[in-house]
Amino acid sequence: MRTSIIVVSALFLGIACKKTVDSGGGAASERVYVSDENGGLVVVIDAANDDVIARIPVGKMPRGIRVSPDGTRVLVALSGSPKSPPGADPAKLPAVDRAADGIGVIDTSSMKLTRVIEAGQDPELFDVTRDGKSLWASNEETAEASLIDVESGKVVRKTRVGQEPEGVGIHPDGKHVYVANERDNSLSVFDVVSGDSVATVTVCGRPRSIEFSPDGRRAFTACEESHAVAVIDAQTRIAAGSIDLPGEGVRPMGLAISADGRELYASGGRGRTVHVIDLTADPPVVKKTIGDVGERPWGIGIATRASKLYTANGGSGDVSVIDASTGAVLRHIAVGGSPWGIAVR
Repeated sequence: MRTSIIVVSALFLGIACKKTVDSGGGAASERVYVSDENGGLVVVIDAANDDVIARIPVGKMPRGIRVSPDGTRVLVALSGSPKSPPGADPAKLPAVDRAADGIGVIDTSSMKLTRVIEAGQDPELFDVTRDGKSLWASNEETAEASLIDVESGKVVRKTRVGQEPEGVGIHPDGKHVYVANERDNSLSVFDVVSGDSVATVTVCGRPRSIEFSPDGRRAFTACEESHAVAVIDAQTRIAAGSIDLPGEGVRPMGLAISADGRELYASGGRGRTVHVIDLTADPPVVKKTIGDVGERPWGIGIATRASKLYTANGGSGDVSVIDASTGAVLRHIAVGGSPWGIAVR
């Protein structure tokens, strides 16, 4: 079981920020980028009318996905490891294809894959340093995180983390990386440049994705097996409690935070839910649970200008559109395959 939630900064020095326009000459509407794990695609949705406008072949097992801050590139983690659900017989799985591992780079103007850079074995989620020169990716099968030089597209360092690492987040101060270790129920915190260990934080069961408050004072991780979101004091790097998520079968996966930092959204996985957490409360509390969102919502993203939430529903091959102010599920967009990650720009 995997999810994805990632944040990226500018990737290439010297690339001018390019502003797209709509047919009326105004700023373009937001786009929703969805990784299709089974189909090997990135599906692009126009947030203004929720139409699918492109399907981009990228490679095997696309999962974690984000857009560069200048809007010119979409990055997506690719893996040559076959899907392996709990209880699967390894002898009956398809062959491994290590040549398929990497981070795919899509040009948002041409809507085409332009290159694939190294990212270690079986990359799942990743984050990019503030200057855009380096990228840290989790390597689930090898219990490592890989530091990649973006310009050369090569792995330059590997750091040992806990077992089955997944979520990756670079702290807003740009100095430390947080990696969620599913099997160890922990977060590894290390130096963003050297990879040297700074702390190991014990959290609730099977942490998946990572988010930070905009001020950097708190970190959050979705704990699938504990039906909760863990809260970490990012100054002391100590667990500061957890937020229980109500509902039958809730197994939180993805996290997204509002632009003003007042609300945290968690997708509920098999619970078919999205939970809205009030971060202005002390401690934070669930203020709304949106039910019947879709079958196994994993990735989650926010279209701020459109005031809509989107979830990637892996079990039903669609994307849910939710009114961010009312919590009403507006529609389901059929995209096919197994939608996994969401990025909005």
